[in-house]
Amino acid sequence: MALLGPRQVGKTTLALKIAETRPSIYLDLESAADRSRLSDPELYLADHENELVILDEVHRLPGIFQSLRGLIDRGRRQGRRDGRFLLLGSASMDLMRQSGESLAGRIAYLELVPFDVLEVDDDACDQLWVRGGFPDSFLAADEGVSMRWRLNFIRTYLERDVPQLGPRIPAETLRRFWTMLAHAQGGLLNAATFARGLGVDGKTAARYLDLMVDLLLVRRLPAWHRNVGKRLVKSPKVYVRDSGVTHALLGLATKEALLGHPVVGHSWEGFVVENLLSVAPDGTGASFYRSSGGAEIDLVLSLPGQDPWAIEIKRSLDPRPARGFHHACEDVKPEARYVVYPGSETFRVSTDVEAISVAALARRIAEKR
Repeated sequence: MALLGPRQVGKTTLALKIAETRPSIYLDLESAADRSRLSDPELYLADHENELVILDEVHRLPGIFQSLRGLIDRGRRQGRRDGRFLLLGSASMDLMRQSGESLAGRIAYLELVPFDVLEVDDDACDQLWVRGGFPDSFLAADEGVSMRWRLNFIRTYLERDVPQLGPRIPAETLRRFWTMLAHAQGGLLNAATFARGLGVDGKTAARYLDLMVDLLLVRRLPAWHRNVGKRLVKSPKVYVRDSGVTHALLGLATKEALLGHPVVGHSWEGFVVENLLSVAPDGTGASFYRSSGGAEIDLVLSLPGQDPWAIEIKRSLDPRPARGFHHACEDVKPEARYVVYPGSETFRVSTDVEAISVAALARRIAEKR
């Protein structure tokens, strides 16, 4: 099994917990000493065929996949089929392609996301929103320490990790683009606007966005499209996936600063979207609905085997949905209708619409797994 994703800052802790359950060996491939042990990987790993081998930062040694294929196939013939290798690393497109080509049928992928609302206390939801879900940011001693960690993460990711993963794009250009996306949080994608701001052509801006999406830093939420006899918006919406990174890019270190900033509503929307999708079962479809006439649903969740859920997201203690939400529901015909708001109580705002907290709705979605 391979665990891949740049957001997985708790992956080493996970590996150590797994290691406690069975005989195992842990190699950090950022370490030259550990990499040197794998100068002849087949010979070294054959000596540990009865142990779980954990290879951290595996993107530093992409050529190892061919050796793993031979070891896995030989082990299968001897009756050892599953759970021999745990691979941890960043979400590199080249790495995903190489592992897929070399280990097709022999590998499973799991994206490790940051903390979500089901993993923290109910009264820590606002802290999770402001600081984001990276453990070192969320658990920091104070807001200043949390902010410094996120700024350092942004810098090191752009200056060190992205170049290691293949693309050769100036770090400052990507930072400007990332910051532009944070300012446009939850807005419709307008590649031409981004291109003008960066001084590049539209195709280059689209390539930058593809990179950020592939690296799991940005979510591109598609528009809901079916033949309903109306003109529907077709452009996707874009979100910086971690709310704490969004706020760091915008220089918003505290909740008070965030509440006074124009991005506050869209930041809350992105936070809710990410948390709900992080707990959704495999095969869940996600989109938004917007017509040219103003009918809109912030999030349309299509759970496997069910009619869609319509979800309005409001950063307000008055969770009554706008008229456009009801009009949109007439087209989508959802099974359930919710308004996610920052309160803690669950109650009906009309006969078919329920106001609910993000944590409570996340629990309902998680029960569908």
